Amino acid sequence: MFLKAGLLSLLLLLASRVLGVLRETALAAAFGSSGMADVAIVMLTLPDWLAGVLVSGALAYVLLPQWAQESAAQQNATQNQVTRRLLWGSLVLAGLMCAAQGPVAALLVPGASAALQGAASNAVVWSALALPAAMLAGLWATRLQHERDFVGLYSANLVVNGVLIAALLLLGFHGAEPGAGQTLGVFLLMAVVLRLLWQGWRMRHLRRNALPVASPSLAPPLQLPGWRIWMWAALGAGLPLTLPFVARTFASGAGEGALATFNYAWKLVELPLILAIQLVASLAFPAIARAHAASASGTGHTSADAMATAVRNALVLAWTLACAAAAALLVGAPVIASLLFGWGRMEVPALEQIAAWGRVGAWGLLPQALLAVALTVLASVGRMRFAVLAYVLALVLLLAVGAAGGTAGESLMWGLNAGFLVAALIAGGALGAPALRHWLPVRALLAPSLALAVVAWLAHWWGGAGVAAVLVGDLGLKQAFPLVGIVFSAIFVVAAGWFSGPGLRQALRS
Repeated sequence: MFLKAGLLSLLLLLASRVLGVLRETALAAAFGSSGMADVAIVMLTLPDWLAGVLVSGALAYVLLPQWAQESAAQQNATQNQVTRRLLWGSLVLAGLMCAAQGPVAALLVPGASAALQGAASNAVVWSALALPAAMLAGLWATRLQHERDFVGLYSANLVVNGVLIAALLLLGFHGAEPGAGQTLGVFLLMAVVLRLLWQGWRMRHLRRNALPVASPSLAPPLQLPGWRIWMWAALGAGLPLTLPFVARTFASGAGEGALATFNYAWKLVELPLILAIQLVASLAFPAIARAHAASASGTGHTSADAMATAVRNALVLAWTLACAAAAALLVGAPVIASLLFGWGRMEVPALEQIAAWGRVGAWGLLPQALLAVALTVLASVGRMRFAVLAYVLALVLLLAVGAAGGTAGESLMWGLNAGFLVAALIAGGALGAPALRHWLPVRALLAPSLALAVVAWLAHWWGGAGVAAVLVGDLGLKQAFPLVGIVFSAIFVVAAGWFSGPGLRQALRS
């Protein structure tokens, strides 16, 4: 039963992420890489980004442990208490956004022309109107997570993306010029409301099944954690979302369409990051947490060895997948960019930029693999302040790049890579040198690294088609060399890790 539920959850998560990429594909087809694309991206992403940065991650960190100690009636009371605060806070924030729509639009889309400033301001207003529903959706998603209703949790994003894809396809077929922003705003509100209705329907049993507290004396007072806990939780969950958002905003300074182009390029990096690297870290979390708890209780070297094994397995698997994904992007970024975004109003020069910036972003997958595992360990041992420090320094570095005039997409992508590297070094250093010497499987990480270096060299000198020709030879697939090169480059890296030693095989078995 657990296996079936886990598989279903994984499939729904995969479908959600794929549909998110298809949303970007539909957006590219409707608006291309234009100033209106910049405005549309800000409108569609701002509500959920604000909800994610301000509350969504913090809610999981804070409320899940509290709900674990409460009865069903108390959980409902706590949820209602948080709901009231979220709604009042989001309404105030939405009002401020509407009142300052012009300055907010100029901050988020600095490259918008005079002709698009009105559309950018309207985008801020539509985002503000959707904000309360986005905030409430974050809370309800946390409750669904607590109830282990992963179908309701992951399918909610399918509802949002499905509605928005329909809207973008409609705009693409009928022209995306006059009134496009208003139409998209209406569909945005429809999407967030339908998501709430779906979540509410999935939670319909909670009030019906919640038993009332028999006596006030039997119920501890409902007291939410203090502001410091909320602050650290919000920073820990929100800062990772802030880095690409800030880079995207800086990119807008290069002119109309630059924000959209950078956003598309980042999607090339984000998909393998979420579906491979972060998934590995999530799957490794329970094993690492259990091993640490057993070790902390003083059960001896066995638990310490179990934790070391869990960390090494996670590092080997995350690093190998990162190297494979980076190799695939270095070889096939133009093909992938064309397949995903080369539709409708997208122009060839923009596709070339997306591919070039995606290739730069591919190198950032490597420090992010190390960072994902290091943060998992820090969360297991209760040292999340170091994780916050790591991301703060990464953000400071990115802000320095932007302040120095680095608005070109390539510069910002390198700035992100450097920020992730700094964060990985800080997070890894927080674990301590003895732990690193015990946990870091240097030999197992070397083989995929060398294989990636070979692929990168071939891609630099011969291009994607040349890499495919070297790896697969003459198999009668010359017309499909670019796609073949993507697949075989990734396989080549994974095979190097597989045959170099038992590390990767042990990680997969675990």
